Amino acid sequence: MTEYDVLVVGGRVAGASTAMLLARAGARVALVERSAYGSDTVSTHGLMRAGVMQLARWGLLDELAAAGTPPIRQTTFHYTDRESEQLALRSSGGVDALYAPRRSVLDRILADAAAEAGVEMWFRTPVTAVLRDGSGRVTGVRVQDRELRAGITVGADGIRSTVASAVGAPVVRRGHSLSAVLYRYYADARPTGYEWAYGFGGGAGLIPTNDGLTCVFVATTPDRMRALRRRGTERAFATLLAETAPALADRVSAAAPVGAMHGWAGAAGFVRECWGPGWALVGDAGYYKDPITTHGITDALRDAELLAHAILETQESYQATRDRLSSRLFAVTDAVASYRWSLDDVRVLLREVSSAMRDEVDHVGSQPDLGSAHFLL
Repeated sequence: MTEYDVLVVGGRVAGASTAMLLARAGARVALVERSAYGSDTVSTHGLMRAGVMQLARWGLLDELAAAGTPPIRQTTFHYTDRESEQLALRSSGGVDALYAPRRSVLDRILADAAAEAGVEMWFRTPVTAVLRDGSGRVTGVRVQDRELRAGITVGADGIRSTVASAVGAPVVRRGHSLSAVLYRYYADARPTGYEWAYGFGGGAGLIPTNDGLTCVFVATTPDRMRALRRRGTERAFATLLAETAPALADRVSAAAPVGAMHGWAGAAGFVRECWGPGWALVGDAGYYKDPITTHGITDALRDAELLAHAILETQESYQATRDRLSSRLFAVTDAVASYRWSLDDVRVLLREVSSAMRDEVDHVGSQPDLGSAHFLL
């Protein structure tokens, strides 16, 4: 049996960040992850300003850029009923560009930073049981042929979290809308930055990422996606792109597809109670919202830092702050993912998304550096 101060289950963005920050503060931390080191995963790719601010503060942004992640300094909104709108990114909070890394790049950088901070890393290691003491307090997990014990066990293992299921973490808020998504990478798609497109009943976008590739996605309701896919996935993708993003369709059709099509069938958003005796949840394990607003990675980075601060202080503060920062963005994302809006309506909703993100940026910018903290539990 091996004992740690903190055991993190899940080694992607939320888990690796949480583990790294706590180890930098002096905690003895172990991380277990079921997938392979540096593996890819389904992702929205895009980082928003708050997430870029955190990576810069943690000393990791230069490495992300050095890996060939292109800087994004402009966002264009396309609508089927009016001219496109271009917005240049204003330098603020030390951020003059956004980034949209492949997960095989970002997750590896965060895992390496966690290992460098002293985290004991276990890849290809699924959890088979969550352990408790006689009072019901979580005391660690069982993996393979051994037990790993810790004062706090953090579930960072996604929307189908083993930790959340084992502790019966209650859902305190549910979304009602969900997007079905198809995406593929293209060479020579010539994006001008982030490009988001909205047509009645659907959305699409171009996201510049590593290796000179662009992630092109389409999204609509699950019912409509299923109906379109009966005629074939390729045709469904082309139909949705033409209907929701005619300004992008010709550019994409002239580009070269790279690799297979990826899909996401959709899942309704939720907010779970995120802490209890001996356990806490972070990332999608504790808070998941529809990917249509491409904010999931930024949420994961934000909540990793909130949780690390809370473990050093008090976990009640983590849930209160997470819920305060998440409430508006959760609600407006659910509204966008309904696809029951007019093009006038969606412009109002997107302004609400932007406003909610500014609140998050203000909070992230006010946080002290955990590198100077000390683990005292």
